[in-house]
Amino acid sequence: MGGPTTAYDVPPDEAPPAQLVAPTTRLHTAWLEAHREWGPGQHEDGFGLGPDDDVDSAAGFAAWVGRLLDQAHPERATAMGRLWCLYRWVVEEGQVVGGIALRDGPPERLAAMGHIGYGIRPSARGRGLATWALTQVLDQARTHSLPSVLLVCEDDNAASARTIERVGGVLEAVVDTAHGRARRYVVALLPPAD
Repeated sequence: MGGPTTAYDVPPDEAPPAQLVAPTTRLHTAWLEAHREWGPGQHEDGFGLGPDDDVDSAAGFAAWVGRLLDQAHPERATAMGRLWCLYRWVVEEGQVVGGIALRDGPPERLAAMGHIGYGIRPSARGRGLATWALTQVLDQARTHSLPSVLLVCEDDNAASARTIERVGGVLEAVVDTAHGRARRYVVALLPPAD
């Protein structure tokens, strides 16, 4: 009572007052604030942002958000040459504080990035938001009948490694990639709690 309801839940008294929301143009200004905090050239895991995406203009942002939403439909994702992906933004008191993405597709395409990618803006780190968001998305992965998920983080990203381990991630390997050394974790998904 009052404790975790599944192996991955954050106890209710420790869960941050945040929400996972689908990408929306209504959060353009809030999203840009988070984006600017990361700084130029920084990779923002969990947002699906590519180097050619125009997120500054209203029209460009709307097109990008539309692509993210389209990827949640398998047939549309395939037509775009992309993996099925469910993007969610971590929003707290109207601020975009992070992003998280659940992907599925051929193992060879998931090997480099995993089933789940996430990022929390620098000013919001260290408060359990990544663990909370990852817990929520693991529950979503369970509803898609995935028996396990692969998560990948840079070898020197101790905070991300701890977050993945906190939700049950088991280190599978440390590998060399085009982006440097990476830790590959597997999280076995338990069936949904009754």
